[in-house]
Amino acid sequence: MPIYEYRGRNSAGQAVNGQVEATNANAAADQLMSRAVIPLELREAKVRQKVDLAVLFRRRLSLDELQIFTRQMYSLTRSGIPILRAISGLAESSHSKRLQNALHQVAEQLTSGFSLSSAMNQHPDIFDPLFISMVHVGENTGRLEDTFLQLSQYIEREQETRRRIKAAVRYPIFVLMAVAIALVVLNIFVIPKFADMFSRFHAELPWATKLLIGTSSLFVHYWPLMIVALIAGFFGLRYWVNTDKGERQWDKMKLQIPVVGSIIERSTLARYCRSFAMMLGAGVPMTSALSLVADAVDNSYMHDRIVNMRHGIEAGESMLRVSRNSGLFTPLVLQMVAVGEETGQIEQLLNDAADFYEGEVDFDLKNLTAKLEPILIAIVAVIVLILALGIYLPMWDMLNVVKGGH
Repeated sequence: MPIYEYRGRNSAGQAVNGQVEATNANAAADQLMSRAVIPLELREAKVRQKVDLAVLFRRRLSLDELQIFTRQMYSLTRSGIPILRAISGLAESSHSKRLQNALHQVAEQLTSGFSLSSAMNQHPDIFDPLFISMVHVGENTGRLEDTFLQLSQYIEREQETRRRIKAAVRYPIFVLMAVAIALVVLNIFVIPKFADMFSRFHAELPWATKLLIGTSSLFVHYWPLMIVALIAGFFGLRYWVNTDKGERQWDKMKLQIPVVGSIIERSTLARYCRSFAMMLGAGVPMTSALSLVADAVDNSYMHDRIVNMRHGIEAGESMLRVSRNSGLFTPLVLQMVAVGEETGQIEQLLNDAADFYEGEVDFDLKNLTAKLEPILIAIVAVIVLILALGIYLPMWDMLNVVKGGH
């Protein structure tokens, strides 16, 4: 969670300064005002990047576990069970050790007088800012059970979208893995046999054969270095992605992947529209909602564009103008935003936009395998062609030499 440095004056008019931890600048200002401190200057503190090996192995709480918890909380709060008893009961029955520990700590903080949202805010690795803000709004409006129902439905849609994406890419990944394994076996066990046979004739080898012998030699003689390089590259990539700059560049590259990138982008925009509509429906101010939704999209590159939209709203621009300037939305969605802004039904129109994006994503996912099959066939065809040329061309030359000798 970001740390903000502040400079201000307390109730006695004395100058004070320090640091406060909050999800965004607005939340930091609210915390200071609750302490009777008027902030005069507020900026995010620059934190030095530290090498944290635990980040490389840390497993995030799965959506399945969070969805079960949210659905159970909805059922318990609707039944009128006190929050403390509900949290304590779920802490005992949860199958996730990580969630279990977090809920025990939340129960302890509730006993100490903390609100549920404040207690959950101490566990940002479990509950994201969007989740916490929705709980906070539900507490203040007395509609906590409705909040948990909305969150449960939101998480369920996320699960379904991710499930469809995994199902669509499972076949291409399986094919590529099979091709990679076949290439390793050929380079280590098959091609060296042919290389020994070709070397006895001292004939001029074609380029395809030289390429196969070179790659085979690399696999046979340098496989320990290749394994070390592969492992180092994997963990190096994971660490780079966990840095702010690396995460932003990686998220931008994901949106530019042929065929798949547009699906990821529209899926993310559907999440933006759905979560933004949910926040507005809960009564969260538009600027605060944009800040929370920027974190909810789970894409640093798009996060920056949504934050720029918030800055535009704060400067007095319309929702339609900042949406158009962001370059994120299609003309049809911009028309929905324009109509929603004019009629005061922007929440409903955002939900319609989310349905539109989800429909496009669903259609593209159903046809993703058909789009990827020609690419996979072309990759396999090129590999087979090189293998055929590399092995059979020298054999034909050898047969000609043998026939000429007779």
